[in-house]
Amino acid sequence: MLDLLLVMFERVGTIIAVAFILTRFDFFKNMIRHDKLAGQQEIKAIVFFAMFGIAGTYLGFTLNTSTLQFNSAIQGVVQEEAIANSRVIGVVIAGLLGGYRVGLGAGLIAGIHRMTLGGFTALSCGISTIIAGFLSGYFYKNKKGLSPVTAMMIGALAEAMQMGVILLVATPFEQSFAIVQVIGVPMILTNGFGAGIFMLIIQSVINTEKRTIASQAEKTLRIANQTITYLRQGLTAQSAQAVCTILYDELHATGVAMTNKTHILAHVGLTHGYDGKDVRIQTDATREVLSSGQIINHPDDQIDHQLNNTLGSMMIAPLMEKERTIGTLKIYYDQQQANESIHIELIEGLSKLLSEQLEIGGAERTLQLAKEAEINALQAQINPHFLFNSINIIVSLIRTNPEEARTLLNELSNYIRKNVTGTSARRITLKEELAHIKAYLAIIEARFIDRLHVHYELDFATLSAMVPPFILQPLVENAIHHGFHDKDTDCELTISIVQNGKDISVTVTDNGRGIDKERIQDLLHQAVVSETGTGIGLYNVNRRLVMCFGEAAKLHLQSVLHEGTKAYFTIPTEENTHEDATSINR
Repeated sequence: MLDLLLVMFERVGTIIAVAFILTRFDFFKNMIRHDKLAGQQEIKAIVFFAMFGIAGTYLGFTLNTSTLQFNSAIQGVVQEEAIANSRVIGVVIAGLLGGYRVGLGAGLIAGIHRMTLGGFTALSCGISTIIAGFLSGYFYKNKKGLSPVTAMMIGALAEAMQMGVILLVATPFEQSFAIVQVIGVPMILTNGFGAGIFMLIIQSVINTEKRTIASQAEKTLRIANQTITYLRQGLTAQSAQAVCTILYDELHATGVAMTNKTHILAHVGLTHGYDGKDVRIQTDATREVLSSGQIINHPDDQIDHQLNNTLGSMMIAPLMEKERTIGTLKIYYDQQQANESIHIELIEGLSKLLSEQLEIGGAERTLQLAKEAEINALQAQINPHFLFNSINIIVSLIRTNPEEARTLLNELSNYIRKNVTGTSARRITLKEELAHIKAYLAIIEARFIDRLHVHYELDFATLSAMVPPFILQPLVENAIHHGFHDKDTDCELTISIVQNGKDISVTVTDNGRGIDKERIQDLLHQAVVSETGTGIGLYNVNRRLVMCFGEAAKLHLQSVLHEGTKAYFTIPTEENTHEDATSINR
């Protein structure tokens, strides 16, 4: 019995070695990767494990019950012979991994094959093989939690069940009992051990897959983090070149290229059809991907006869934006990588990721354009507002002081000429904005004569900070035309621009009639009907500050009736480049 046990372990070792080799093939990886097999996968699994069971039969020994002699090679089984084998390993694993149908299918094929070999245990061994495959399927629902030890116990129980069937079915009973005495314990031990080792190999494959997937996920996230900055700029030659370089380094590919719908934008490494700038798409496969929006992997000569064989193979994936194919990603790789399903899935995922980044970038650019268009529209509203009030002042002076009116009209003309570009500029310096205010106040003071006194509190180091154009004028205009509306003397206006920690504080204060508390929120959040203006000034300023600098820069109003109003906001210094500013004289 000891000799038989050692030889059986030797043969089981051979089967396990073959099993380890088979687990390297993609069809086996795909089979154990999926929770539920269907269609061709199920058929492949049945055939695979049935062949494994048949191999276990042929690697067994025939035992003559009369002479108790073993033969290592099966040339045929006579009536008084039985086979000590490891057939049950393949059948049990089939049920554990594939369920009832796979286990039963593999058991039927391996069991019927055993019946055809003959011997007085042929029927009992065939029946027990079929039963083993079916019953092992019971444990399929918990296959993710199956350990090698559990598989070992199931394999041993399946073989013990076979010994019981032999005793019940095979005749004569004396021969059955004799054969079970000799081969029972060795077969139970070796087949249980073999099933456990087989499951250990499978777990090793699964764990390797998990580590590979985790590694690929980490790589994908790393690539996403590196490429998103470039792809937000759109699909350009510069962004494509940067992305190709990143992918080439991360994927260890033979070459990487990107195209738009007509031209090759960039390439890194060994690629086909690129020998300079402004090169049109060369390959039929690329055109097919652009047309169909479907991935092509490893194109054959019929699809792309121009592919240089020295480049190995390639995958071409579409780059999409709003369900439109706007370009392609081409990855060149060697033949080994071409056969790695994980590598192929990674590239498929990357094409989707890059497409999503392009789409996000397009949406961000559209939003930015809309935002800039709104800012420009708001800025454009300032000039008519200022012009309307300035002309009213000049008109009033024409009657009382025509010479001064002519002088102010010239100044207004120069002011407007200097600010033709103001409505299209996104930012100007605070120094420029103050110059605008001084020109405006020169016109206003002509009307107020000696009633208006303007004070400046300036930190000259802040005057190079950038702000939206016409951001101070509505605040000053509001103080003059509303705050000082009924005030005949001592109109005090203070403009303060000072450093406040990391921010710049801008304040316009007047000692006018003030604003009702109920009206303050309306002024900041909507255009309010005004008797002396358009009603959009303060709302305009608040809207543009928030759009340019964020919620923290919004305009604040503090007012006390008959005492005055304070309008102020802060802008972050990190948004600006500070330079030395020259003094501004009143």
